[in-house]
Amino acid sequence: MNFRSLDEFWAFYMTQHSKPSTRRWHFAGTLGGILIFIFSLLFNWWCILFVPLIAYGLAWYSHFFIEGNVPATFGHPVWSLLCDFKMFGLMLTGQMDREIKRLVVDLLY
Repeated sequence: MNFRSLDEFWAFYMTQHSKPSTRRWHFAGTLGGILIFIFSLLFNWWCILFVPLIAYGLAWYSHFFIEGNVPATFGHPVWSLLCDFKMFGLMLTGQMDREIKRLVVDLLY
């Protein structure tokens, strides 16, 4: 699929994360990746090797075993990373449900 903008990709990205448990696994992976990144900067830079293992490992688990699809990262790695951080931020601030409702309305009209 070809996308012309990040907003267009975001709508697709959210269809690939339709189940709340998928989004929760992503949140855990992103949070774990951020925490390990900070730890590696402060204490042991070798730990930085675990950042993608934790972040992508938890996210991909959710795609293969919960959502039942292939991660969008495989086709669009940069946009997927940006959207993952956007989803993380929305979940962190409690705005994810509102965003999902907005996207549903946009798709219907």
